Amino acid sequence: MKICVLGAGTWGVALASLLAKNNHEVVLWSAIPEEIEELKESGAHKNLPGAILPVGISYTADISVAMADAELCLFVVPSQFIRSTARVVSPHVRDGLIVVNAAKGIESGSLLTMTEVIRDEFEKCGRVSGYHIAALSGPTHAEEVALGLPTSIVAACEDERVALTVAEVFKNSCMRVYINTDVLGVELCGAMKNIIAIAAGICRGIEFGDNAKAMLITRGMREITRLGLAMGCERETFNGLAGIGDLIVTCTSVHSRNNRCGELIGKGYTYDEAAREIGMVVEGYHALKAAMELSEKYSVELPITFGVDRVIHGGVSPYVVIRELMLRDVKDELKI
Repeated sequence: MKICVLGAGTWGVALASLLAKNNHEVVLWSAIPEEIEELKESGAHKNLPGAILPVGISYTADISVAMADAELCLFVVPSQFIRSTARVVSPHVRDGLIVVNAAKGIESGSLLTMTEVIRDEFEKCGRVSGYHIAALSGPTHAEEVALGLPTSIVAACEDERVALTVAEVFKNSCMRVYINTDVLGVELCGAMKNIIAIAAGICRGIEFGDNAKAMLITRGMREITRLGLAMGCERETFNGLAGIGDLIVTCTSVHSRNNRCGELIGKGYTYDEAAREIGMVVEGYHALKAAMELSEKYSVELPITFGVDRVIHGGVSPYVVIRELMLRDVKDELKI
């Protein structure tokens, strides 16, 4: 299969490498020519130590070259650039194309998931049908995927046959792919878990210990599930890899930029200082505004999410927020 990978960050490069090793014809595109030149020259990504890119990958900053005869188009740009990238891709969408989104986020204002944003831009260009769209999400740090370490992920599409096709494209002895038809639930998990990971990082930064982290992970999943059920998602999604699986790895791994960002904030950094230190996009920060809007729209309380927002945007001490969370007197929440 000829596959166009949109985005030359760590996740885009890791997935391009996996697909090339699966004997697909892979073209890696970036809107930043300098990124493409660096990858061409080095054959590696600076933030993926020890991972050498397969020689069969092609590189380009020209979207018409990247999309020429593509059978599958994989979006792996940061969530805030999904809409602008979809706009560029729209004129090149042909019948039968499978579009797969691997970015995690919710667009503020519209409250659309990333697959919904892509579809919206395609429709504006007059492409209302003839293609398939799916989401790819789960506990998958790029650093480990690039090294070929055992990993599992979820391919989600309302059409189960398309989900199975996507699973077949990505699966190998290092990547096991499960399928799901609850696209909204899978994408909601991917966006919201990053916010909870910031909270877990803050707890680590102020040295509150493993008990507090376990509490945040568990109650964070309950928080995400409440919102998802109010939005019409399937409960089973939140108990699977795209839900609790992704939340666990993002809240505990040294590779998690959201967790690391929270840790730095817990140590006294501002968000801007923490983001500069990390040097990569912190998706949980960009998901915060949309999460607050979803909470209001669906009348669902998200106390941990609100707490993260108060620390980052309100300047409230993490100690104050956590004390208030511990003393919340909401009887329904005291059931398990």
